[in-house]
Amino acid sequence: MSLEILKQRHSVRKYQNRPVEREKLEAIVDAARFAPTARNEQPWEFVIVTDQERCSRLGGLTDYGRFISEAPACIAVFCRDTKYYLEDGSAAATYILLAATALGLGSCWVAGDKKAYAEQVREFLGVPDGYKLVALIPVGYPAEEQRKNKRSLAEVVHWEAWTAG
Repeated sequence: MSLEILKQRHSVRKYQNRPVEREKLEAIVDAARFAPTARNEQPWEFVIVTDQERCSRLGGLTDYGRFISEAPACIAVFCRDTKYYLEDGSAAATYILLAATALGLGSCWVAGDKKAYAEQVREFLGVPDGYKLVALIPVGYPAEEQRKNKRSLAEVVHWEAWTAG
């Protein structure tokens, strides 16, 4: 993967009314399996939702993820409740975001862990007890481009010790 894909990825909250091919969704989750994981525990499980009514209900459960209702697909990232579930699940979620970008799709990280709706989402998706919702990631063909400016490298890097800029 070129480092350019890292610079191209951005959050997309509006999607075309066009389904995402099953092969692309599987490729995205397949990429997530290769994320780094503490002690090689691989505690992650993924629920792919493509039914529009279910996406709508899923979006309705969230506070800042209502736009999931309009997405053609949503990937829910769950992890077994292990010591490093949040780190492992976050790495897998990041791989999902990057894989989606590489396939010409838009996506957005919607928080799961520590959210009041996390348990409702787990129950709605039929996920067994003992799993934590790490993220909901709507996926689709972008209907708009809203890239945000990022801080420059000079603003964020410190060599050898923290130095005020």
